[in-house]
Amino acid sequence: MKVSTEPVILKLGGSVITDKAANQGVVKEADLLRIAKEVSEYRGKMIIVHGAGSFGHTYAKKYGLDRGFDPEGAIVTHESVKKLASRVVDVLNEYGVRAIAVHPMGCTVCRNGRIESMYLDNIKLMLENGLVPVLHGDVVMDLELKACVLSGDQIVPYLAKELKITRLGLGSAEDGVLDNEGKTVPEITPKTFESFKRYIKGSESTDVTGGMLGKVQELLELSKTSCITSHIFNARKENNIYRFLNGESMGTTISPDKGYKV
Repeated sequence: MKVSTEPVILKLGGSVITDKAANQGVVKEADLLRIAKEVSEYRGKMIIVHGAGSFGHTYAKKYGLDRGFDPEGAIVTHESVKKLASRVVDVLNEYGVRAIAVHPMGCTVCRNGRIESMYLDNIKLMLENGLVPVLHGDVVMDLELKACVLSGDQIVPYLAKELKITRLGLGSAEDGVLDNEGKTVPEITPKTFESFKRYIKGSESTDVTGGMLGKVQELLELSKTSCITSHIFNARKENNIYRFLNGESMGTTISPDKGYKV
């Protein structure tokens, strides 16, 4: 087993661990148990970020949080995603992962929907001391909008850049980014993105955070300003998370343009 001394970031898509078609939050218990088992077999440092799925998007849409501030909506949505985070952390700890929830509402401020600042000293100390921070999509306070929906897909590249983490993967419900024939695109760079963009799906169902297109765009921006390569892979397939954590490349790789220099 390959053990890296550098931390890795694993994003678990909301559609992987919840039933996104449900009207209220429903956890996919069997999938979450399988994922926790695979995560528990990794021995390196790790940050986990998970999507809000049917726990967050349903209420965010109901209260129109992507369009404006609603104090009741902010509270209800935050409390809902906290329940999901609690369940994720509980299952991880049942498998000995030493996970602890870090709610973005309590440590993050945005400006016009983009992260302005996030308190990271606690996360650094957790990593140094063998704990696994678990963050998630959330409602957070916003300097311009009062509050906004913060996607886990935005949290992942922010953490990677600020903490200088060079390996990150987004476990999704697809085999990666798919082309017009439904085949996995092996690699996307900023230069090749335009040729694939029209095939990539945006938001579906109750997702207010951009769907697959939103994920790709966040990771491309990261690749433009760093040397970080990201992976989008299918977390529904058994052992894919374990394989990613232990260094395998799979799914779609989001890479800097060739010749990029820091």
